[in-house]
Amino acid sequence: MNRPNVDEALRYLGAARADPELRRQAETLADELAAALQPRYVWTVCPLTQTGDGFRLEGTAVELSGATAGRMLKGCGQAALLACTLGARFDAMLRTAQARDMARAVLLDALGSAFVEAGCDAAEEEISARLPGLYRTDRFSPGYGDLPLTVQPALCAALDGGRRLGLTVTGSLLLNPMKSVTAILGLSDTPQPARVRGCQFCALAGSCQYRKEGTTCGC
Repeated sequence: MNRPNVDEALRYLGAARADPELRRQAETLADELAAALQPRYVWTVCPLTQTGDGFRLEGTAVELSGATAGRMLKGCGQAALLACTLGARFDAMLRTAQARDMARAVLLDALGSAFVEAGCDAAEEEISARLPGLYRTDRFSPGYGDLPLTVQPALCAALDGGRRLGLTVTGSLLLNPMKSVTAILGLSDTPQPARVRGCQFCALAGSCQYRKEGTTCGC
């Protein structure tokens, strides 16, 4: 049974050095969440064609332009698309917690974020196992760097996310259910460097508590 990463969830809350009681609560709630549901994911692999301003994923309506796609997909002949979600059941659990106990709801929300990321990690592991001759780049998602959220509907359509996962895109280009992620990773015949690791790529770098204390989160 997969389980949310409690350390990651506490980092989301800015409580990586949590007191023992908060950690105990997080561990208990993580077990409850894992017993109630598991992340679900789908993925597909598409050939990449370079265009004048980016890349086109053959067989789909997905077009990726801008510096982010150019950096992430450099040297790749294919790309994997993936989507992962905790589903509507998590949303219902969170609404119930918000109505009864906001402290529990905040912790549950952070655990949900960690859990859907764990599902993406599992999808990547499956991709690697199915395609042992190919090397992966880091994954990246709409909204990262200059990759716009407007890519989201085409990504979901390419993955048939509505039928397979119950995944939809709202009018404001957010994913529903709320704990859902779409992502892209390049695939190459040669080893690929990490491209989104380190403080220079983190959106929280300016306000990071770890950096203020002279350390890092290790990501």
